[in-house]
Amino acid sequence: MRILIVEDNEKLSKYTKQMLEEEGYAVDTSFDGESGERLTRLGNYDLVILDIMLPKKDGISVARSLREGNFNLPIIMITAKGETDDKILGLDSGADDYLVKPFEMKELLARIRALLRRPQNKIITKLKIKDIEIDNNQHIVTQKGMTLNLTLKEYAILEYLMLNAGQVITREQLLEHCWDFAYSAFSNITDVYIKQLRKKLKDTNEKYIKTIRGVGYTFKSK
Repeated sequence: MRILIVEDNEKLSKYTKQMLEEEGYAVDTSFDGESGERLTRLGNYDLVILDIMLPKKDGISVARSLREGNFNLPIIMITAKGETDDKILGLDSGADDYLVKPFEMKELLARIRALLRRPQNKIITKLKIKDIEIDNNQHIVTQKGMTLNLTLKEYAILEYLMLNAGQVITREQLLEHCWDFAYSAFSNITDVYIKQLRKKLKDTNEKYIKTIRGVGYTFKSK
């Protein structure tokens, strides 16, 4: 899952990014409203964490602009203001949730999980194809009932492929969803992780993950 943090406090942004990456999310950051809105429109994000008080364009204006442009991804508004009227203004601008600084990171993580569970965001609690099952509540993958020891990136790649089973997923799409934009589209890092994932799945004859030459991969649904 890919998240954008739009926060001008670089120390807080860096800390939040680190915490989210430890939970397995791919995270990008922006430090002003204009670039944050531009990245949201250009990127393929699953959720945006948006500060209200931002340089160049405030978070309220960014949220309104995104909603007017039919961008329906979840938005968590974050601000130092805690008055009821400010909360209402943030929610009315299009935010799905609201957190007041300072906040506990575990609360932010819980709210992110809650928003990403919404059916319209294509997130499900359990996903099973063939003999492989992903349990997002416990964050584990089993194969024939046996738990697989996957890294966070391997988990993210497998989840994305299984969510789109039967469809061809390009290397660029995997980079967009499972890494931040620091990785080049010409990087072979996706091939390296697919190789590791296949090894753990004992997928020696492409029973699960099929390579589409020159394009990417597909998870076999049958």
